[in-house]
Amino acid sequence: MQFGVFSVSDVTTDPTNGRTPSEAERIQAMVRIAKKAEEVGLDVFATGEHHNPPFVASSPTTMLGYVAAQTERIILSTSTTLITTNDPVKIAEDFAMLQHLAGGRVDLMMGRGNTGPVYPWFGQDIRQGIPLAVENYALLHRLWREDVVDWEGKFRTPLQSFTATPRPLDGVPPFVWHGSIRSPEIAEQAAYYGDGFFHNNIFWPAEHTKRMVRLYRQRYEHYGHGKADQAIVGLGGQVFMRKNSQDAVREFRPYFDNAPVYGGGPSLEEFSSATPLTVGSPQQVIDRTLGFRENVGDYQRQLFLMDHAGLPLKTVLEQMDLLGEEVVPVLREEFAKLKPAHVPDAPTHQSLLADKQRAESSEAAE
Repeated sequence: MQFGVFSVSDVTTDPTNGRTPSEAERIQAMVRIAKKAEEVGLDVFATGEHHNPPFVASSPTTMLGYVAAQTERIILSTSTTLITTNDPVKIAEDFAMLQHLAGGRVDLMMGRGNTGPVYPWFGQDIRQGIPLAVENYALLHRLWREDVVDWEGKFRTPLQSFTATPRPLDGVPPFVWHGSIRSPEIAEQAAYYGDGFFHNNIFWPAEHTKRMVRLYRQRYEHYGHGKADQAIVGLGGQVFMRKNSQDAVREFRPYFDNAPVYGGGPSLEEFSSATPLTVGSPQQVIDRTLGFRENVGDYQRQLFLMDHAGLPLKTVLEQMDLLGEEVVPVLREEFAKLKPAHVPDAPTHQSLLADKQRAESSEAAE
């Protein structure tokens, strides 16, 4: 089981003091959070991709390449790579380069994002969102696995005898998660390729998450990649912790009430009841997170959103200390006890390379 944090990179005013960090401060804060994730023993740091204020994460590979040079162990990922508005050729080359620089500590999550205007900014039509996601990923999948590609589709110019460079490290493409909160077509796409499915369920009730993951698992088995309970599933989550739960609620409430994505909607208590948001003690976070398994089965990756809504960096780092020291060790132990032996771990570069070498040895023996 992999545990980590993801950032949406929002630049938001702290409602308790009226201070808004600069873009430079926010970018440097994300780097500090990524390094802190490794320091406290987490497995993954992931960043989103946005091209509009108030977000600053417009170039994930630049951010992750910089972090790679300052870390040794942690997996570097995206929590969204816009498969609809990025050229799949550029994705193929950018992430292969990042793979080499990071020694294989790279995977990525494909998504369509949540900002409609991004489509025309990059010359695309939002009404073609699903077809773009399907076609662009089909090309990307080939670019990483075929040395020479001839290709023609609807949304970009044809390719003739094209080779993406550099080639994936060790001949092993980065592992791909397909992220979606609402589109069954994306769950189907993940299942078709045998890739991972990440349901960022931070705004959704448990029943919706359960239906989406169940669909993915059923189709994963249908396409012959393994049993339904062996499909590779990841979940999002949101937490705010203090030793005492009342202190956590009191401290987080002004951030919740004024955050761009929350303010003016349901109360903190209503939102916490309807979604995975957990504001309380470390034990409450442990109990709530262990309960996710009841809805989705055994899963491989849990990412938490912690640096949003104007929370100061000092507070976020305190949260990560609690996560690394009191929450994740217990979750690792408890999830490991529950997971059957036939359910795989989350893929890594090392495990994918070992699979490749076994397959090559088997073919040679035949």
